[in-house]
Parts: sequence; C-alpha cells; structure tokens
Amino acid sequence: MADESQQRAVNTAFAPPPPLWKHFTPENIEKVEQIKAEASKGEDGRPDKKKEWSASELRALNLPSELRYFVPPDIPEEQYSVFGELQALSTALPSLKEQGIEQLYPEPSVTTAEQDSQPAPLNHAYYLLKISKSLLLNFLEFVGILSVSPEQFESKVEDLRNLFINAHHLLNLYRPHQARESLITMMEEQLNHSREEIKQMDKVKAEVENVLEQLQAEGCAVGTNESEEDNDQARALKAKADEHSRLIWDLLDKEN
Repeated sequence: MADESQQRAVNTAFAPPPPLWKHFTPENIEKVEQIKAEASKGEDGRPDKKKEWSASELRALNLPSELRYFVPPDIPEEQYSVFGELQALSTALPSLKEQGIEQLYPEPSVTTAEQDSQPAPLNHAYYLLKISKSLLLNFLEFVGILSVSPEQFESKVEDLRNLFINAHHLLNLYRPHQARESLITMMEEQLNHSREEIKQMDKVKAEVENVLEQLQAEGCAVGTNESEEDNDQARALKAKADEHSRLIWDLLDKEN
C-alpha cells in the first residue's frame, strides 16, 4: 500500500522533491569539503583546491552514509526517469504505431503517381485543422453522452485522448523545423548587427578623414606665412588640431 501511494505521488504533475535533499545541509557540505581537502593533499601537505573530482573518485573516498548523496550519479546512456516516467535519450521521435496508438493521419512517406513515385509532403496544417474540428465534435458528443447515459463516457474519453495525442504528435514533428528556423533567425540577427557595426565604423572613418583633410589644408596655409602673427595663428591651429584629436578619440571611444 505504501509503494502504491509513493508511486502515485511521484507521477503527479508537481511531484515533491526526493527525500535525499534533507542531507544537503551546510554541515554536511563542510564535511565533504574537509574530506576532499584531506584526500587531495600533496607532498607539501597542502590541499589542491583546484582539483575537479569525478564521481568514481568521490566513491573511492568511502564517504559516510549521510554524505553519499553528494556523489553524482552516472550519466544515463539509454533512458532516464522524470517524475517516475522513463524518458529515452534518443532524439528520434517515436511513431504513434510504435507506442500502440491509432494514427489518424497518413505517413509522410506516402507516394503518388503524379509525383513519379516521390514522397508526398504531409500537409500538417490540414490534418491539424481536421483534428481540431474532430475534437470540438467529440466534445459535444461527450457532453451529450454525460447528459443522457453518463456510464458510457469511457469510449468517448478514449476518442478525445487519441485526438489530443495525434495533434500533439503532429506538432512535435515540427520541432526540427522550429530549431532550424530559430537558428536561422539568430544568425540573421548576428549578421545584421555586424553590418550595423561596419556602417558605424565607416561613418567614423569618413569623419576622421574629413578632419585630417581640414588639418592638412590649414597646415599648408600656415606654412606660407613666417610672421609673428602667423606664428600665433599656427599655435592656435595646433591647439585646434589637438582639440580635434581629442574629439576624434572621444568619438572612437563612444563607438567602442
């Protein structure tokens, strides 16, 4: 009886955390760190704080029973458990027939004579629309059965369940396409961002070239005059050139 209640609790939508979380206390964490420090001491007697411990090395430490939960489990190779249900590591989507569920839409590999024996593409949107309409119709029939003979609800509930599973499976067939489109969108955003940065760099480059051309023209004009007044003007131009240089560097810092 206890096993049945525990299994029922594990299979709930919001299952409670496993009881091992109670062992992850600050005191136990400190004990584990002390054991690691003692085991990692070198010839000089100093512990190696940068050492990364693997699961097998932690098991070799012979930790006390209350500290064994700090040893991470082995990486699953074929399947893992989530809320008491086993999940496969394979990324291939199993077909409904493999799961023993009636499939309400044709296989994508159906061939037609018009396409020279080439696989006909499956119109997912068309079959999703048909399943949605069937869901509405079956729900109305389900309500009618409940109002007339509620004891006959089981068959109609099974029909609704089968329709929902087929719709969910059709949507899951779109997952690879969704992943590709998401990746394409991310790459396009990165490309647009890079192009915008290049435009800003070209704009700064043009401004710097204009300033340098002005400085060169003013410098040539200064070189033709040798009077004291011209020397004062040259110093003023030099100060102006220094100011332009500071402005250029400030502009470059803002762009970076």
